[in-house]
Amino acid sequence: MLGKYAQLKDQLGTLRETGADPFNVTFDRILSPTTAEIGGREVLLLGTNNYLGLTFEESCVGKAVAALQADGTGTTGSRIANGTYGAHVALEKRIARFLHRRDAMVFTTGYQANLGALSALAGRDDQLLLDADSHASIYDGSRLSEATVTRFRHNDPDDLYRRLRHLADRPGEKLIVVEGIYSMLGDVAPLREFAAVKRETGAYLLVDEAHSLGVLGEHGRGLAEQAGVEEDVDFVVGTFSKSLGSIGGFLASSLPGFEVLRLIARSYMFTASLPPSVAAGVTQALDVLGSRPGLRLALNHNADRLYAGLEAAGFKLGPTPSPIVAVRLGSAETAIAFWNMLLARGLYVNLALPPATPERQALLRTSVSAAHNREEIDFAIAAITAVGEELGLLSETGAALSPAK
Repeated sequence: MLGKYAQLKDQLGTLRETGADPFNVTFDRILSPTTAEIGGREVLLLGTNNYLGLTFEESCVGKAVAALQADGTGTTGSRIANGTYGAHVALEKRIARFLHRRDAMVFTTGYQANLGALSALAGRDDQLLLDADSHASIYDGSRLSEATVTRFRHNDPDDLYRRLRHLADRPGEKLIVVEGIYSMLGDVAPLREFAAVKRETGAYLLVDEAHSLGVLGEHGRGLAEQAGVEEDVDFVVGTFSKSLGSIGGFLASSLPGFEVLRLIARSYMFTASLPPSVAAGVTQALDVLGSRPGLRLALNHNADRLYAGLEAAGFKLGPTPSPIVAVRLGSAETAIAFWNMLLARGLYVNLALPPATPERQALLRTSVSAAHNREEIDFAIAAITAVGEELGLLSETGAALSPAK
Protein backbone atom coordinates (compact mmCIF):
# COMPACT_ATOMS: atom_id res chain seq x y z
CA MET A 1 0.00 0.00 0.00
CA LEU A 2 2.84 2.40 0.79
CA GLY A 3 5.08 1.26 -2.05
CA LYS A 4 4.11 4.24 -4.17
CA TYR A 5 6.08 6.40 -1.75
CA ALA A 6 9.32 4.43 -2.11
CA GLN A 7 11.13 7.28 -3.85
CA LEU A 8 10.21 9.74 -1.11
CA LYS A 9 11.30 7.20 1.51
CA ASP A 10 14.69 6.89 -0.18
CA GLN A 11 15.06 10.67 -0.36
CA LEU A 12 14.30 10.97 3.37
CA GLY A 13 16.84 8.27 4.10
CA THR A 14 19.51 10.16 2.15
CA LEU A 15 18.60 13.38 3.94
CA ARG A 16 18.92 11.76 7.38
CA GLU A 17 22.34 10.38 6.49
CA THR A 18 23.62 13.96 6.19
CA GLY A 19 22.68 14.91 9.76
CA ALA A 20 19.58 15.66 11.83
CA ASP A 21 16.15 15.22 10.26
CA PRO A 22 14.92 18.78 9.60
CA PHE A 23 11.31 17.60 9.30
CA ASN A 24 11.26 15.70 12.59
CA VAL A 25 13.10 17.82 15.12
CA THR A 26 12.34 16.92 18.74
CA PHE A 27 12.75 19.56 21.42
CA ASP A 28 13.65 18.12 24.82
CA ARG A 29 12.25 21.23 26.48
CA ILE A 30 10.91 24.60 25.41
CA LEU A 31 12.67 27.07 27.65
CA SER A 32 11.09 30.35 26.48
CA PRO A 33 9.48 31.86 23.38
CA THR A 34 12.95 32.11 21.82
CA THR A 35 14.96 29.18 23.24
CA ALA A 36 14.70 25.41 23.51
CA GLU A 37 16.83 22.42 24.44
CA ILE A 38 17.83 19.79 21.88
CA GLY A 39 20.05 16.91 22.93
CA GLY A 40 20.87 18.62 26.19
CA ARG A 41 22.03 21.79 24.42
CA GLU A 42 20.29 25.16 24.30
CA VAL A 43 19.39 26.48 20.84
CA LEU A 44 17.97 29.78 19.64
CA LEU A 45 14.56 29.40 17.99
CA LEU A 46 14.24 31.35 14.75
CA GLY A 47 11.61 29.26 13.02
CA THR A 48 8.49 29.09 15.20
CA ASN A 49 6.00 31.70 13.85
CA ASN A 50 5.66 32.87 17.47
CA TYR A 51 5.47 36.43 16.19
CA LEU A 52 4.40 38.23 19.36
CA GLY A 53 6.06 35.76 21.73
CA LEU A 54 2.79 35.01 23.55
CA THR A 55 3.27 31.28 24.13
CA PHE A 56 4.45 31.97 27.69
CA GLU A 57 2.43 35.16 28.28
CA GLU A 58 1.43 34.94 31.94
CA SER A 59 -2.11 36.28 31.52
CA CYS A 60 -2.86 33.91 28.62
CA VAL A 61 -1.50 30.91 30.51
CA GLY A 62 -3.54 31.92 33.55
CA LYS A 63 -6.81 32.15 31.59
CA ALA A 64 -6.12 28.81 29.91
CA VAL A 65 -5.34 27.08 33.22
CA ALA A 66 -8.49 28.45 34.85
CA ALA A 67 -10.64 27.22 31.97
CA LEU A 68 -8.88 23.85 32.01
CA GLN A 69 -9.70 23.39 35.66
CA ALA A 70 -13.28 24.61 35.26
CA ASP A 71 -14.28 22.88 32.00
CA GLY A 72 -11.90 19.97 31.59
CA THR A 73 -9.38 18.93 28.98
CA GLY A 74 -11.59 18.83 25.90
CA THR A 75 -15.06 18.91 24.36
CA THR A 76 -14.92 15.33 22.94
CA GLY A 77 -16.98 16.27 19.89
CA SER A 78 -18.16 18.91 17.46
CA ARG A 79 -20.27 21.86 18.45
CA ILE A 80 -23.08 20.63 16.18
CA ALA A 81 -23.31 17.35 18.12
CA ASN A 82 -21.88 18.07 21.57
CA GLY A 83 -22.86 21.70 22.01
CA THR A 84 -21.07 25.00 22.34
CA TYR A 85 -19.12 26.10 25.41
CA GLY A 86 -19.25 29.62 26.71
CA ALA A 87 -15.55 30.03 25.85
CA HIS A 88 -16.33 29.41 22.16
CA VAL A 89 -18.99 32.12 22.12
CA ALA A 90 -16.75 34.59 23.95
CA LEU A 91 -13.90 33.96 21.50
CA GLU A 92 -16.09 34.40 18.41
CA LYS A 93 -17.51 37.65 19.74
CA ARG A 94 -14.01 38.88 20.57
CA ILE A 95 -12.70 38.06 17.08
CA ALA A 96 -15.64 39.74 15.38
CA ARG A 97 -15.25 42.85 17.53
CA PHE A 98 -11.49 42.97 16.97
CA LEU A 99 -11.86 42.71 13.19
CA HIS A 100 -14.86 45.06 13.02
CA ARG A 101 -17.01 42.27 11.56
CA ARG A 102 -20.54 41.26 12.40
CA ASP A 103 -19.87 37.53 12.79
CA ALA A 104 -17.08 35.00 13.25
CA MET A 105 -16.84 31.24 13.57
CA VAL A 106 -13.99 29.29 15.11
CA PHE A 107 -12.34 26.16 13.71
CA THR A 108 -10.02 23.71 15.45
CA THR A 109 -7.05 24.62 13.20
CA GLY A 110 -6.22 27.30 10.67
CA TYR A 111 -5.98 24.61 7.99
CA GLN A 112 -9.55 23.58 8.74
CA ALA A 113 -10.66 27.22 8.57
CA ASN A 114 -9.60 27.41 4.91
CA LEU A 115 -11.06 23.98 4.17
CA GLY A 116 -14.39 24.93 5.72
CA ALA A 117 -14.53 28.46 4.32
CA LEU A 118 -13.72 27.69 0.69
CA SER A 119 -15.68 24.44 0.45
CA ALA A 120 -18.76 26.17 1.89
CA LEU A 121 -18.56 29.52 0.11
CA ALA A 122 -17.90 28.29 -3.44
CA GLY A 123 -20.19 25.74 -5.10
CA ARG A 124 -20.13 23.71 -8.28
CA ASP A 125 -21.21 26.64 -10.49
CA ASP A 126 -18.91 29.23 -8.90
CA GLN A 127 -15.42 30.45 -9.80
CA LEU A 128 -12.46 30.54 -7.41
CA LEU A 129 -9.49 32.72 -8.35
CA LEU A 130 -6.39 31.81 -6.37
CA ASP A 131 -2.99 33.44 -6.17
CA ALA A 132 -0.53 30.91 -7.61
CA ASP A 133 1.50 30.87 -4.36
CA SER A 134 -1.48 30.08 -2.14
CA HIS A 135 -1.07 27.87 0.92
CA ALA A 136 -1.84 24.16 0.63
CA SER A 137 -4.96 24.59 2.79
CA ILE A 138 -6.38 27.02 0.23
CA TYR A 139 -5.80 24.59 -2.62
CA ASP A 140 -7.28 21.72 -0.62
CA GLY A 141 -10.35 23.76 0.32
CA SER A 142 -10.78 24.68 -3.33
CA ARG A 143 -10.80 21.02 -4.33
CA LEU A 144 -13.50 20.28 -1.77
CA SER A 145 -15.61 23.15 -3.07
CA GLU A 146 -16.12 21.62 -6.53
CA ALA A 147 -15.90 25.16 -7.94
CA THR A 148 -13.91 25.93 -11.06
CA VAL A 149 -10.42 27.02 -9.97
CA THR A 150 -8.36 29.59 -11.86
CA ARG A 151 -4.84 30.48 -10.75
CA PHE A 152 -3.46 33.94 -11.44
CA ARG A 153 0.19 34.99 -11.31
CA HIS A 154 1.49 35.64 -7.83
CA ASN A 155 0.77 39.17 -6.60
CA ASP A 156 -0.28 40.29 -10.11
CA PRO A 157 -3.49 42.39 -10.10
CA ASP A 158 -3.35 42.84 -13.88
CA ASP A 159 -3.35 39.09 -14.47
CA LEU A 160 -6.23 38.71 -12.00
CA TYR A 161 -8.19 41.38 -13.87
CA ARG A 162 -7.61 39.70 -17.25
CA ARG A 163 -8.79 36.35 -15.93
CA LEU A 164 -11.88 37.83 -14.32
CA ARG A 165 -12.76 39.59 -17.57
CA HIS A 166 -12.41 36.26 -19.36
CA LEU A 167 -14.79 34.70 -16.85
CA ALA A 168 -17.28 37.57 -16.90
CA ASP A 169 -19.94 35.64 -18.84
CA ARG A 170 -19.57 32.44 -16.82
CA PRO A 171 -22.41 31.68 -14.40
CA GLY A 172 -21.99 31.73 -10.63
CA GLU A 173 -20.15 33.96 -8.18
CA LYS A 174 -16.46 34.83 -8.38
CA LEU A 175 -14.35 34.66 -5.21
CA ILE A 176 -10.79 36.03 -5.16
CA VAL A 177 -8.50 34.42 -2.56
CA VAL A 178 -5.20 36.03 -1.50
CA GLU A 179 -2.97 36.05 1.58
CA GLY A 180 -1.75 38.98 3.65
CA ILE A 181 1.84 37.78 4.08
CA TYR A 182 2.94 34.70 2.15
CA SER A 183 4.47 32.05 4.36
CA MET A 184 7.56 31.08 2.38
CA LEU A 185 9.17 34.34 1.18
CA GLY A 186 7.38 36.73 3.52
CA ASP A 187 6.15 38.93 0.67
CA VAL A 188 3.03 41.07 1.07
CA ALA A 189 0.07 41.09 -1.31
CA PRO A 190 -0.75 44.33 -3.23
CA LEU A 191 -4.14 44.28 -1.54
CA ARG A 192 -5.22 47.80 -2.48
CA GLU A 193 -4.86 46.89 -6.16
CA PHE A 194 -6.62 43.55 -5.68
CA ALA A 195 -9.49 45.36 -3.94
CA ALA A 196 -9.82 47.71 -6.92
CA VAL A 197 -10.09 44.72 -9.28
CA LYS A 198 -12.69 43.19 -6.98
CA ARG A 199 -14.82 46.35 -7.03
CA GLU A 200 -14.63 46.77 -10.81
CA THR A 201 -15.51 43.15 -11.60
CA GLY A 202 -18.15 42.56 -8.93
CA ALA A 203 -16.27 39.64 -7.39
CA TYR A 204 -15.97 38.76 -3.72
CA LEU A 205 -12.67 38.92 -1.85
CA LEU A 206 -11.30 36.60 0.85
CA VAL A 207 -8.01 37.43 2.58
CA ASP A 208 -6.10 34.86 4.61
CA GLU A 209 -4.43 36.96 7.31
CA ALA A 210 -2.72 33.98 8.98
CA HIS A 211 0.76 35.55 8.94
CA SER A 212 -0.32 39.21 8.96
CA LEU A 213 -2.74 39.25 11.91
CA GLY A 214 -0.99 40.96 14.80
CA VAL A 215 1.81 41.98 12.45
CA LEU A 216 0.39 44.59 10.06
CA GLY A 217 -1.97 47.50 10.56
CA GLU A 218 -2.11 50.20 13.20
CA HIS A 219 -4.14 47.94 15.48
CA GLY A 220 -2.75 44.61 14.24
CA ARG A 221 -5.83 43.62 12.24
CA GLY A 222 -3.65 42.65 9.28
CA LEU A 223 -2.93 43.74 5.74
CA ALA A 224 -6.50 44.84 5.03
CA GLU A 225 -6.21 47.40 7.82
CA GLN A 226 -2.77 48.54 6.70
CA ALA A 227 -3.92 48.93 3.08
CA GLY A 228 -7.10 50.74 4.10
CA VAL A 229 -9.41 48.30 2.30
CA GLU A 230 -11.18 46.49 5.14
CA GLU A 231 -14.60 47.39 3.70
CA ASP A 232 -13.65 45.71 0.41
CA VAL A 233 -12.74 42.41 2.11
CA ASP A 234 -15.81 40.19 2.35
CA PHE A 235 -14.23 37.33 4.29
CA VAL A 236 -11.23 37.17 6.63
CA VAL A 237 -9.59 33.84 7.45
CA GLY A 238 -6.89 33.49 10.05
CA THR A 239 -5.19 31.29 12.58
CA PHE A 240 -4.41 31.39 16.29
CA SER A 241 -1.12 29.52 15.86
CA LYS A 242 1.02 32.47 14.80
CA SER A 243 0.72 35.84 16.55
CA LEU A 244 -1.72 34.50 19.14
CA GLY A 245 0.59 31.68 20.26
CA SER A 246 -1.94 28.86 20.35
CA ILE A 247 -3.92 26.71 17.89
CA GLY A 248 -7.17 27.11 15.97
CA GLY A 249 -8.56 29.21 13.15
CA PHE A 250 -11.45 31.46 12.25
CA LEU A 251 -13.64 32.83 9.47
CA ALA A 252 -15.13 36.31 9.91
CA SER A 253 -17.51 38.38 7.80
CA SER A 254 -20.27 40.98 7.91
CA LEU A 255 -22.31 39.47 5.09
CA PRO A 256 -25.91 38.58 6.01
CA GLY A 257 -26.73 34.90 6.41
CA PHE A 258 -23.29 34.04 7.79
CA GLU A 259 -24.68 31.69 10.47
CA VAL A 260 -25.79 29.12 7.87
CA LEU A 261 -22.11 28.32 7.20
CA ARG A 262 -22.02 26.42 10.50
CA LEU A 263 -24.30 23.83 8.86
CA ILE A 264 -22.34 23.70 5.60
CA ALA A 265 -18.64 23.88 6.52
CA ARG A 266 -17.74 20.22 7.02
CA SER A 267 -14.48 20.91 8.86
CA TYR A 268 -16.57 22.77 11.45
CA MET A 269 -19.43 20.26 11.63
CA PHE A 270 -17.47 17.03 11.82
CA THR A 271 -14.44 17.93 13.97
CA ALA A 272 -14.14 18.16 17.74
CA SER A 273 -14.24 21.80 18.79
CA LEU A 274 -11.42 23.67 20.49
CA PRO A 275 -10.81 22.81 24.15
CA PRO A 276 -12.21 25.61 26.32
CA SER A 277 -8.72 26.22 27.73
CA VAL A 278 -7.44 27.03 24.25
CA ALA A 279 -10.40 29.30 23.51
CA ALA A 280 -9.89 31.18 26.79
CA GLY A 281 -6.16 31.59 26.20
CA VAL A 282 -6.71 32.91 22.66
CA THR A 283 -9.37 35.35 23.84
CA GLN A 284 -6.86 36.76 26.32
CA ALA A 285 -4.17 36.87 23.61
CA LEU A 286 -6.45 39.08 21.51
CA ASP A 287 -6.74 41.43 24.48
CA VAL A 288 -2.94 41.49 24.83
CA LEU A 289 -2.55 42.18 21.10
CA GLY A 290 -4.95 45.13 21.36
CA SER A 291 -3.49 46.61 24.54
CA ARG A 292 0.23 46.25 23.80
CA PRO A 293 1.07 47.80 20.41
CA GLY A 294 4.72 47.79 21.47
CA LEU A 295 4.86 44.07 20.73
CA ARG A 296 4.09 44.68 17.08
CA LEU A 297 6.65 47.47 16.90
CA ALA A 298 9.32 45.26 18.50
CA LEU A 299 8.50 42.44 16.09
CA ASN A 300 8.88 44.61 13.02
CA HIS A 301 12.04 46.21 14.37
CA ASN A 302 13.56 42.76 14.83
CA ALA A 303 12.46 41.72 11.34
CA ASP A 304 14.04 44.81 9.79
CA ARG A 305 17.28 44.21 11.71
CA LEU A 306 17.55 40.57 10.63
CA TYR A 307 16.69 41.34 7.00
CA ALA A 308 19.17 44.23 6.84
CA GLY A 309 21.95 42.19 8.42
CA LEU A 310 21.54 39.23 6.05
CA GLU A 311 21.13 41.49 3.04
CA ALA A 312 24.33 43.34 3.95
CA ALA A 313 26.13 40.01 4.21
CA GLY A 314 25.18 39.30 0.60
CA PHE A 315 22.38 36.76 0.88
CA LYS A 316 19.52 36.64 -1.60
CA LEU A 317 16.36 37.14 0.43
CA GLY A 318 12.62 37.52 -0.07
CA PRO A 319 11.50 40.73 -1.78
CA THR A 320 10.66 42.78 1.34
CA PRO A 321 11.35 42.75 5.09
CA SER A 322 8.68 41.00 7.15
CA PRO A 323 8.69 38.67 10.17
CA ILE A 324 9.40 35.90 7.66
CA VAL A 325 12.94 36.29 6.31
CA ALA A 326 13.84 33.63 3.74
CA VAL A 327 17.36 32.95 2.47
CA ARG A 328 17.32 31.70 -1.13
CA LEU A 329 19.83 28.96 -1.84
CA GLY A 330 20.93 27.32 -5.05
CA SER A 331 20.15 23.67 -4.39
CA ALA A 332 18.44 21.35 -1.95
CA GLU A 333 21.79 19.77 -1.06
CA THR A 334 23.22 23.16 -0.13
CA ALA A 335 20.15 24.06 1.90
CA ILE A 336 20.25 20.77 3.84
CA ALA A 337 23.94 21.19 4.65
CA PHE A 338 23.33 24.81 5.64
CA TRP A 339 20.46 23.83 7.97
CA ASN A 340 22.53 21.15 9.73
CA MET A 341 25.48 23.50 10.19
CA LEU A 342 23.23 26.15 11.74
CA LEU A 343 21.74 23.64 14.15
CA ALA A 344 25.24 22.59 15.17
CA ARG A 345 25.94 26.25 15.95
CA GLY A 346 22.83 26.47 18.13
CA LEU A 347 20.39 28.08 15.70
CA TYR A 348 17.10 26.46 14.68
CA VAL A 349 15.44 27.64 11.45
CA ASN A 350 13.07 26.02 8.95
CA LEU A 351 14.21 24.13 5.86
CA ALA A 352 11.86 24.54 2.89
CA LEU A 353 12.43 22.45 -0.23
CA PRO A 354 10.75 22.04 -3.63
CA PRO A 355 8.05 21.34 -4.64
CA ALA A 356 6.54 23.14 -1.62
CA THR A 357 8.32 26.42 -2.38
CA PRO A 358 7.75 29.25 -4.90
CA GLU A 359 9.58 28.68 -8.19
CA ARG A 360 10.96 25.43 -6.72
CA GLN A 361 13.60 27.28 -4.74
CA ALA A 362 15.48 25.78 -1.79
CA LEU A 363 15.02 28.07 1.20
CA LEU A 364 16.15 28.58 4.75
CA ARG A 365 13.07 30.16 6.29
CA THR A 366 13.39 32.18 9.47
CA SER A 367 10.58 33.75 11.50
CA VAL A 368 11.22 36.54 13.95
CA SER A 369 9.51 37.16 17.30
CA ALA A 370 8.89 40.27 19.33
CA ALA A 371 10.46 38.28 22.17
CA HIS A 372 13.87 38.13 20.46
CA ASN A 373 16.33 40.58 21.92
CA ARG A 374 19.00 42.43 19.96
CA GLU A 375 21.74 40.01 20.97
CA GLU A 376 19.72 37.05 19.69
CA ILE A 377 19.07 38.69 16.32
CA ASP A 378 22.75 39.56 15.99
CA PHE A 379 23.73 36.00 16.95
CA ALA A 380 21.48 34.69 14.16
CA ILE A 381 22.97 37.10 11.60
CA ALA A 382 26.49 36.09 12.62
CA ALA A 383 25.75 32.35 12.54
CA ILE A 384 24.04 32.44 9.13
CA THR A 385 26.81 34.61 7.71
CA ALA A 386 29.55 32.35 9.08
CA VAL A 387 27.96 29.23 7.58
CA GLY A 388 27.42 31.01 4.29
CA GLU A 389 31.10 31.87 4.17
CA GLU A 390 32.12 28.36 5.20
CA LEU A 391 30.06 26.90 2.34
CA GLY A 392 31.56 29.37 -0.11
CA LEU A 393 28.27 31.13 -0.80
CA LEU A 394 29.48 34.65 -0.06
CA SER A 395 32.21 36.61 -1.77
CA GLU A 396 34.60 38.88 0.08
CA THR A 397 32.60 41.87 -1.16
CA GLY A 398 29.37 40.55 0.35
CA ALA A 399 27.72 39.29 -2.84
CA ALA A 400 25.98 35.94 -2.87
CA LEU A 401 27.59 33.33 -5.10
CA SER A 402 26.05 30.31 -6.76
CA PRO A 403 27.03 27.14 -4.90
CA ALA A 404 29.79 25.09 -6.40
CA LYS A 405 28.67 22.16 -8.54
